[in-house]
Amino acid sequence: MNRTHFEKELEDLHYDILKMGALVEEAIGNSILSLINHDAELARKVIEQDDRIDKKEVEIDDRCSRIILTQQPLAKDLRIVLTGLKINTDLERMADHAVDIAKTTIRIADQTYIKPLIDIPRMSDVVREMVKLSLDSYVNQDTELARTINQKDDIVDGLYKQIFRELLTYMIEDHKNIDQATQFLFVARYLERIADHATNICEWVIYLESGQHIDLNE
Repeated sequence: MNRTHFEKELEDLHYDILKMGALVEEAIGNSILSLINHDAELARKVIEQDDRIDKKEVEIDDRCSRIILTQQPLAKDLRIVLTGLKINTDLERMADHAVDIAKTTIRIADQTYIKPLIDIPRMSDVVREMVKLSLDSYVNQDTELARTINQKDDIVDGLYKQIFRELLTYMIEDHKNIDQATQFLFVARYLERIADHATNICEWVIYLESGQHIDLNE
């Protein structure tokens, strides 16, 4: 494989990851929208679309493996491929959590919610901003942007604690609230995990540029 061909492979890898990211962003947005609107049909679409995301993950893994086997890249070229592999994994796991949220919607879509959904949508908005930020930092190889994600992660952590405390109060006040409150707690936890994966992507962007692994949550 000559250099021109190799660079084309890396460009295609970059493009595939961006397409994967767009699918994942859509899945996250639709999963929360389905929950807010009691929309089981939209939730089922999120679940069905996950097959497409899984196939894209396999395609990206195969592309990375082929590049490594045929080109045996070194230094930053190798970091580009390894970063692609890691980001691919984080994106797929984000999509899995979107499916988890969609499944929660289906379980409780026909129920009257114990409270208006306020903090979960707020948390979702911040999480989606984090996903976009992480992908933007990858697109532009912008380590300074990547390093700002922990500020948003702190907001997500604060909202999670607030949601936990509020839902715990609902459960204590009336045991009939326990089941639904637990479902909402799961949703908040899934969102927190998506935020963690967005942070991971930013850490891999920094690794791509510097060759150093850092923990942005320290």
